[in-house]
Amino acid sequence: MLGLACRLCCFAVDEQRKARSTPAVLAEIVKEEGLLAPYRGWFPVICSLCCSNFVYFYCFHSLKATWLRGQRSTPGKDLIIGIVAGVVNVLLTTPLWVVNTRLKLQGAKFRNANVQPTQYHGIMDALVQIVQREGVGALWNGTFPSLLLVLNPGVQFMIYEALKRQLRRGVLRELSSVEAFLIGAVAKAVATTVTYPLQTVQSILRFGQHRQPTEQSKLLNSLRSVTYLLINRVRRSGVQGLFKGLEAKLLQTVLTAALMFLLYEKITAATFRAMGVKQRVPSR
Repeated sequence: MLGLACRLCCFAVDEQRKARSTPAVLAEIVKEEGLLAPYRGWFPVICSLCCSNFVYFYCFHSLKATWLRGQRSTPGKDLIIGIVAGVVNVLLTTPLWVVNTRLKLQGAKFRNANVQPTQYHGIMDALVQIVQREGVGALWNGTFPSLLLVLNPGVQFMIYEALKRQLRRGVLRELSSVEAFLIGAVAKAVATTVTYPLQTVQSILRFGQHRQPTEQSKLLNSLRSVTYLLINRVRRSGVQGLFKGLEAKLLQTVLTAALMFLLYEKITAATFRAMGVKQRVPSR
């Protein structure tokens, strides 16, 4: 998974690297940069994932419990709750993902000569250097596309909860391992495919080497940056350029999300059993 994450960032940031199959690019990275290259930045990735997933799950289920109060949920409500939880998650964890992106790409051999190498010595050193050289605001680079991308987990949780309700058909039962894995995979695959072009823009902005427009309004700057990067990629590579690296992204995120939902369902069920608490069937 970490190898795929590294490859995806290289695709997004280095437009001179040609799109090829996942095995071919991973083999190229290993050949040029060594066997450990696909695992570059594994620690910040794990830290970012743990913090991000905790914040999102906590916000999602807290908001859901507060709003519904035992009432039956709907796809529309799940989507709204997912979006709000996503906004909170983005605002709190974007600095970790900025550092994560830069550490993953540190030491990579880029085809694009305009990409400047960086020298960070861990998460804290990267945070300090970014603040000193680029200002505190740089820690939130890519926040605008990230806020647009709250649709990703929003759609993901909406589809997951809808499929889970359909499987249960009004009967509160524990999902099987196969059911939780499959509906988690389907939900993430749909959400990732729909929002993938924005994810490539997000990676470029987090890397911090895209020249921002000089408008006074930060919101307008962000909007212009996103629009420029999307249009520029279409001009260079066609519409398919917006989906360069999607294959690897799906392999990475779909498997990760499917396993995450599987573990979540099993841990939740085990916790309720250990506490001797029965889950209530939501009323209609």
